[in-house]
This record gives sequence, structure tokens and C-alpha cells, in this order.
Amino acid sequence: MNKVRSEILPEDCWNVEAMYSSFEEWEDEFNTFTATPKEKLWDLIQQYQGKLNDGPDVVKNLLDTLFKLELKLEHLYTYSHLRHDEDITNDKHKSAYIKITVLMHDFSQATSWIDPELLNLSQEKIDEYMSSEILKGYHFYLEKILRLKTHTLPPSEEKLMAYSAKALQGYQKAFSAINDADFDFGKVLDEKGEEKELSHASFGLYLRTHDRTLRRNAFLQFHKKYQGYENTLCELLQGVVQKHLFEATSRKYPTCLERSLYPKNIDSKVYSSLVEAVNNNLEVLHKYMGLRERIMGVTPLHLYDMYAPLIQEHDIKLSYEEAAELVIDSVGPLGAEYQNALRKGMKEDRWVDRYENKNKRSGGYSSGCYNSMPYILMNYNGVLRDVFTLAHEAGHSMHSYFSHKHQPYQYGDYPIFLAEVASTFNEDLLMRMMLERSNSKEEKIYLINEKIEDLRATLFRQTMFAEFELLMHTKIENDEPLTPQLLKDEYLALNQKYFGPKVVIDEEAQLEWARIPHFYYNFYVYQYATGISAALALSERVVNGGDQEREDYLGFLKSGCSRYPVETLELAGVNMNTPEPVNAAIGKFSQLVDQLTDLLEN
Repeated sequence: MNKVRSEILPEDCWNVEAMYSSFEEWEDEFNTFTATPKEKLWDLIQQYQGKLNDGPDVVKNLLDTLFKLELKLEHLYTYSHLRHDEDITNDKHKSAYIKITVLMHDFSQATSWIDPELLNLSQEKIDEYMSSEILKGYHFYLEKILRLKTHTLPPSEEKLMAYSAKALQGYQKAFSAINDADFDFGKVLDEKGEEKELSHASFGLYLRTHDRTLRRNAFLQFHKKYQGYENTLCELLQGVVQKHLFEATSRKYPTCLERSLYPKNIDSKVYSSLVEAVNNNLEVLHKYMGLRERIMGVTPLHLYDMYAPLIQEHDIKLSYEEAAELVIDSVGPLGAEYQNALRKGMKEDRWVDRYENKNKRSGGYSSGCYNSMPYILMNYNGVLRDVFTLAHEAGHSMHSYFSHKHQPYQYGDYPIFLAEVASTFNEDLLMRMMLERSNSKEEKIYLINEKIEDLRATLFRQTMFAEFELLMHTKIENDEPLTPQLLKDEYLALNQKYFGPKVVIDEEAQLEWARIPHFYYNFYVYQYATGISAALALSERVVNGGDQEREDYLGFLKSGCSRYPVETLELAGVNMNTPEPVNAAIGKFSQLVDQLTDLLEN
């Protein structure tokens, strides 16, 4: 039985007290905003409305004021969402999270006039501002706004779009509520007939056990829960895709995909060439399925057999403290500054919320704001996959650490397209170190198989998700409604294509689409696949290079959003406008499969 939050030791919890010493202190700061009458709340911003033609000083004062307010609001929001995720049934924290979310939407509405007014300036005035020394720190920020001129609406319509955002977030929030709080997955039997509690965290743990009875029971029962709600979950997913279509159509984008990619200056060819490259090389994945079938001695394979280690002897289990030390050691190639900062964050400053508790948000993530720690949520269970999750999230957090340290607030964040590079880069460093330290054939087999599984899950599986996500959006764009049966049929066909003839896709597995939270994030998943491709290329470059290659990579971490993401990666040493990084990652997967085959069969 999972512990309740109050039973978790303070040293195992993230240090939210560094943001606010108590929830009451958070409420006091929140009340400094809400104590002001709503019509007066945003006067600091609205005093500039209609005056952006008056010169660079006015624009700079507006942007300085805008970001000062935004920084305070993000600080309030970050604390509330971290506290909310500790126990999503806690009414006090849930209420605070809702209140700050509403306030953030009010702020978005109150500032929705800024971009249209800037875009309504004459070209002469825009040229003046883009060459002004006064606005030098905001030139790229303004450039990104100007790029969206044809997709920006008049002020009154932008205000309506801002209002709509509050209403349209309901689909994702409803999915999170039913998935993370309402669902009780019950208990399942292992091969000894003993009952095991099934939860989001234990589900992943059971899939990695050598106990096939437990794997099967956990997999089928977990998905049957979603099967019982397939109509509701289908409508939630359809609603969020309709939301994306509404936003794309309103802003005059030809497709939802273009709406997602264009603001970041990412060519749609990056998406299509990823899918094409993976589809052209699926025989490599099918070859691995054949190897897995032979070694496991299981015919036929099922999806619940995909994550079980191929050998028993090196089923590595590590305490959290051991995992943290490994992750810290593995980043040595990035230099002392990086390594020391990570050590301090993980071992002294309590960045990490370590263990699962009842009603805690599932999964793992890195989160924070410009003036907070880069916090990490974990549900650590001690298996090797959790160690790599910790390395992954530490990569995100160190990206935030360097970005916030070296960029002003307006450039301190980074786009998701870059985020998954830093995280998977760290996973690759960890695997390299563990392979170097391995001292037996069996351990090498185990670790190589882990790396293969990482690539399978991140490159192939996420590309399959990307295909499915694009398919859903295309059908809605063509006025074809999503139904549970259609989604099951399409998801089955994709699984059959990707896994090949060696793998049975159980009826329950056809409902996997219903449990993937990233389908609510608007073309997010492809970035895992492009991210790992870029990360492997950069890791190879840093590990086999010298000081310059390391500094190029650290420069990438320090860049934030001060450039477009593809340009940032190119300066670090990888060109994502070409298919080479993806093809190289697939080639790496193929080499690892051959290496594993040799070790297992010779």
C-alpha cells in the first residue's frame, strides 16, 4: 500500500520551502494580486496600450513591466503545481492550482493586445525598433512576434482567443483527473498466486519482471480499466484535437501540424522525414523482435513481453542514493561546473521528489521557473529504468539551470524541441559509463539490451505515436469523427506494422492510445524521436572530441530560446534539417542488435 504524503520523509521530498516557507506565505503573495479590483489589476500593462508607436523607450518599459509581472505569476504557479502534484486529491492545493491558473489566463487576456499592436506598426517603425540599441535585449523576442504577423488576429479577436484558452483546457484536465486520481487499478496475481497492488508506477515495474504471469495480468488488467471508459476517453481526445483545429483555423494555418511547428521555425519536413526514415527501416525492429523471441523462448511474443530483461543474472536494482551517485558520475565528460552543480542540486538542495505516494502524479518530470530550483518529480522504485529516468530528468533540470543562469528572463526558457536533446544526452552518458564499468559478458548483455530498449521506446515507439497523432488530426481536419472503434483499428494497424509478425497485439492493447497523456500536448511526441537522434550525435561528438566540442554543447545548454531551435542545434554540431541524425540513430540501433546477437549466440 502506498504511503500517504504526510508519511514521506522530508529529505525524500523536493524543497518547495525554498520558494515559499509555507502555503500561507504563498496565499499572502497570491492575495497581493487578487486584492486589487480586477479592472485595475493589470493597469501596469494596460497603461501602454495605444502607445507602442511612441518610441523604443515605451516598448522597452512595457516589456520590462510585462516580464516582471510574468515572473511573479510563474513563481506562484510553479509552487502551486508542484504542491498539487504531490497529492492531486488535496483540496487546498487543488484550489490554489486552479486559482493561479485562472489568474494566469486573466493575465494572458489582459496582455493579448500587445502582439497585434506591435504588428500594426508601420514597417518604418518596426525597422527603427529592430535596429534600436535600447531594445537590443529584445530584438529576437520581437523578431519571433513579427514572424507570426500573418497568423496574429486583431486585438479584439486575440482577446477572445485568450478567453477561449481557459475553457478549452478542460479536456486535458479531465483526462489527468480520471487517469491520475479516479482510476483504481486494483490488484493482480503473480505466478505464485500472491496479490500485487497495481498502480501507474507499479505497472511499469511489473512489465519488467521475469514473472510472465504477473506481466500478463498487470498489462491486461491495466488496459481493461481504460477499455471500460473508452467512449469517455475518446471524446476527451477528440475534444483536444478539435481544440487544436480551432486554434489552427482561427490563425489561418493550413493544418494543425503547421500551427505547432511554424512558431518555432521548424519545417514540416523534419516531422515527415522522421516518420519516413523510421518506416523505411522497420525491418531492423522486426529483426530485434525475432531475437527477443528466440532468447526468451516465448512464442508468440505479446506486448507485455517487450520490457522484460533478456537475462536473469543481472537484473540490476539500485537504491535512490546509489542511482543519484551514478548519474552524477556519468556527467563527468561535461566538466566540473556541470557535475558540481548537479551534485549540489541532487544531494544538498533537494531538487528531487523521490518516491511514489498515494495520489501523487504519475511518471516523472523536471519543472520549475526562472527564479526557482529546477525541480524533479520521480516515482522511484529501484529498477534500472528508474535510474535512467533520473538521468533523463536531471538532463532537463541542468538545461534549465544553465539556461536560467546565462540568459535574461525573456530567453531563459527553451522550446520542447531542444528539451529532449539534453535529457536523452544524459541517458547516453550514463549508459556509456555503465558499459565501461561492466566486468562480465552477462552484464554487458543486460546493459546493451537496455540501450536497445531505450532506442526502441524513444525512437521507434514515439515515432509510432507521432504517426497516430498526425492521423487523428488529419481525420478531424477532414471532418471525419473519431470513434473508439476507429482509434482501436488504427492503433492496432500501427502496432502490427511497427512490431511485425512476431508479436501478438492483444485486444486490450488496442486501448493504449487512451492512456497516453502526451496526446493532449499538441504534437509533442515526435520531439522525443528527433531529440534522441540529435542527442546521440552530440554525445558522440562530445565524448570523442575535445574542449571545443564540450563547450559547443554547453553553449547549447546556455542558449535558452535566444535562437530558433534548429539553429541552436546546428551551432552545437548537428543539423536536423537533414535526415542524417535520424538515420544514424537507426544505424546505432542496428549495430547494438548485431552486438547483442553476437554476445548471446556465441
